[in-house]
Amino acid sequence: FDQALRFDPELAPDYYNRGRGWHLVGKYRRAIEDYDQAISLDPTFALAYNNRGLARAELGEYDRAMDDYNQAIHLDPKIIEAYYNRGNAWSNLGKYSIAIENYDQAIRLNSKLATGYYNRGLAWYYLEEYNRAIEDYDQAIRLDPELARAYNNRGIAWNDLDEHYRAIDDYDQAIRLDPGFAFAYYNRGRAWHLLGKHSRAIEDYDRALQFDPKFTLAYDNRGLALKALGGDQGEIEH
Repeated sequence: FDQALRFDPELAPDYYNRGRGWHLVGKYRRAIEDYDQAISLDPTFALAYNNRGLARAELGEYDRAMDDYNQAIHLDPKIIEAYYNRGNAWSNLGKYSIAIENYDQAIRLNSKLATGYYNRGLAWYYLEEYNRAIEDYDQAIRLDPELARAYNNRGIAWNDLDEHYRAIDDYDQAIRLDPGFAFAYYNRGRAWHLLGKHSRAIEDYDRALQFDPKFTLAYDNRGLALKALGGDQGEIEH
């Protein structure tokens, strides 16, 4: 991209593409500089606003990110990415109902947006609407059967509905898809723990710690399971 810019610095798409390159390697400030330049050359470049917003969100600058998503949508009311990203920004700010409105719009524009259903499910979950969360995770999984985190999060919702065996089935699938998924082992351990299967819980906490040795909650819950196991003299597990 540097070569192209030397020959023709008026090409806004080249600044945009170089910005995307910086973005992909985590150099968000440098990405923003290139998106700035793309926008100065073409103030109607909706995707440049969207991506600058995304870079700002990565830096925790959600208010400025929101301004960029708003401008992208103003320029192009059918820009799916900006609704979706604005939904994520609202969710990160704890404004889950507003996040859902944005995911709704993204899904209206693209009914096959698996991550849109997944993130809307997450917002419903935080609003303690567990059944609605499960419905969205179901749809995300139908659209993308390899989305391990959707199985994991559906399992969490089942667990909160006291459907622990259904939760375990989902954690099993998440682990099949991603054998190093520490959170899925941890969550399955919690489900076993709630079912009184402390030995199996300990096994899963051990696996979670194998993949993430700094997983404090796994240490804490393993300690509780070990304590419970010590008090269950006649525990028999199958």
